[in-house]
Amino acid sequence: MARNSSPEAPLIPPRPTRIAAAETPKAALASPVVIAGVIVAALYFGREIFIPIAIAVLFSFVLGPLVDLLRRLRLGRIMAVAIAVATALGIAAALSTLIGVQVADLAGDVPRYRETIERKVEGLKGSALGRATDYVANIGRAIHQAGSEGDAAGNKPAPSAAGPEKPEEKAVLVEMRERPPGPIETAGTLLSPVMKPLATTGIVFVVLLFILMQKEDLRDRMIRLAGSSDLHRTTVAMDDAARRLSRYFVVQLALNAGFGVVIGAGLYLIGVPNPVLWGIFSALMRFVPYVGAFLSALFPLALAAAVDPGWNMVVATAILFVVLEPIVGHIIEPMLYGQSTGLSPFAVLVSALFWTWLWGPVGLLLSTPLTVCLVVLGRHVDRLEFLDVLFGDRPALTPVENFYQRILADDPEEVQEHADLILQECSLSAYYDEVVMRGLELAARDAARGVLTPEQKTAIRASVTELVAELSARSDETPEAPAAAAHRLVTGGERTAPACGREPITPAPGSLGEAWRREGAVLCVAGRGFVDGAAATILAQLLEKRGIGTRIVPFSDVARARIDAFDPGPARIACIISLAISGEPTHLRRLVERLRRRMPQVRIVAGLWQADDEILEDAARLAALGADENVISLRAAVEAVLAAIEAEPRALSSGRVAALSANGRPEPDRAPSDLAGA
Repeated sequence: MARNSSPEAPLIPPRPTRIAAAETPKAALASPVVIAGVIVAALYFGREIFIPIAIAVLFSFVLGPLVDLLRRLRLGRIMAVAIAVATALGIAAALSTLIGVQVADLAGDVPRYRETIERKVEGLKGSALGRATDYVANIGRAIHQAGSEGDAAGNKPAPSAAGPEKPEEKAVLVEMRERPPGPIETAGTLLSPVMKPLATTGIVFVVLLFILMQKEDLRDRMIRLAGSSDLHRTTVAMDDAARRLSRYFVVQLALNAGFGVVIGAGLYLIGVPNPVLWGIFSALMRFVPYVGAFLSALFPLALAAAVDPGWNMVVATAILFVVLEPIVGHIIEPMLYGQSTGLSPFAVLVSALFWTWLWGPVGLLLSTPLTVCLVVLGRHVDRLEFLDVLFGDRPALTPVENFYQRILADDPEEVQEHADLILQECSLSAYYDEVVMRGLELAARDAARGVLTPEQKTAIRASVTELVAELSARSDETPEAPAAAAHRLVTGGERTAPACGREPITPAPGSLGEAWRREGAVLCVAGRGFVDGAAATILAQLLEKRGIGTRIVPFSDVARARIDAFDPGPARIACIISLAISGEPTHLRRLVERLRRRMPQVRIVAGLWQADDEILEDAARLAALGADENVISLRAAVEAVLAAIEAEPRALSSGRVAALSANGRPEPDRAPSDLAGA
């Protein structure tokens, strides 16, 4: 929904000039582009500052539950934050020390691994692969030798005409000796590789300390930025977002740590050197989308090939990664935090490329967590909804928009597939009400604007008619075990209406008289809109599933020129279906008047879709339509018919009945004695 964020306009706005009107769209278009460019430039040139802040924010989501736990143990905020940060700092220091020791140990064994690799290469030379490699190398050498001989034959240097050359002077060797470095320079050389990581780590934990200490204040400021007009909604959204992110990051960190432990233990049993280093490396690489699993297996496989003279260790290492990664990624992860991270695969790939370009390898590690944060903000903050649309995994279109787009594209097969998926959770009447009728409202609105061609109108009517015919065999009942995929499609998150089909379906009356079973007992009269006929067909189908006889009446049969020739037959109720556009539906009022004159004893129910809220709230204007009852949904129309059926036994018990003429039409009420005499 578009929002107007411009300042309040003056009481009498100035007359806009043509130049201003032409320049306004350019300014509106350039403003977001300029803002996005400034943000990206600031993130790139200020990465030395923003990288520690981003890491600290992610750590705050991980340590937030620990701080809350310590607070529940009646520790003060300062003490709880200090303990949590100290614990995290200790774990980071231990892991850094362990990685340094493992890397130093691995560097010392490299000469020994080189001998094993050379022996394997010599062994490969005798194999078919080695012979093929030698054959290709010999061809390359022959081509290079032929080219060298041609150059020697055609490019001989010509003798000089100036006579014999002077002997070259001998060069004088000059030896340059560097001054031995002093203690300060030596210390700087030794500490320079670790100074930058230590400085970054210090900034991370200082920022983390302040974030955890000022948690409520930062939340209030985010609420102010997000929109303080609705404090309750914004506060609930922010708390929910923080809680979800904390749970997601804690679970992901624990899962990746467990994956690293299992990998390290497996490599230890296989015999790969430095299994602790590769376990930590594998845990970190699982934060990298798609290529993380491949990178985590690449180095252990290379090391196994360098250590083992044979190939058993390489095969065992490959089996370890090939078996463990799918189990964690496709079985354990969905059990712990759902089917996915909430990001579309394309968004994961694009975010990885973007953050890697922006911040290098650190950006690759942080790409998925940072994008998850942006998507969560987009789902809870209206101004940032475009982030959820761009990067989220939810459908870009609501079920109603999806239905309308498919019937507009004249694709009945996809319309049927869409219906089958939604009907796994919804009842048929709920699907018609919440999806089909709302989609027809969009079609009626576009037709009123004049954007639909006659061919498109014909295709829409044909698609809906085919869909209704395909669904005629389905029962109108709510499924007992709705599918999770259908639930996500129907609800569509916060952007769509609540899940349909949750209310009980109105059953057919137990005692349905023969008069109501006759064909034409209920007239489903279509309005003059081009989709009103399809809507009347849907209502007739829902009534027929309850054993009620119906008859579909097109608008042309009850038009002013033909109303006198219209035969109502055994009609007892007339239900008018009209997808009225904005404004008072005067044509509907006239239609009701014509039907009232032609069938004075028939109850008339007017169904209004797409009517203005003012009409629905104004009882006087509704009464002016002249209908006995007004409804705004298919369910309400069905319930109105069933209520009329159930009211007949009460009329009989009160001593007044509605007699039927020979053709089934109701006559004026008479007493039971009059009926007995008849």
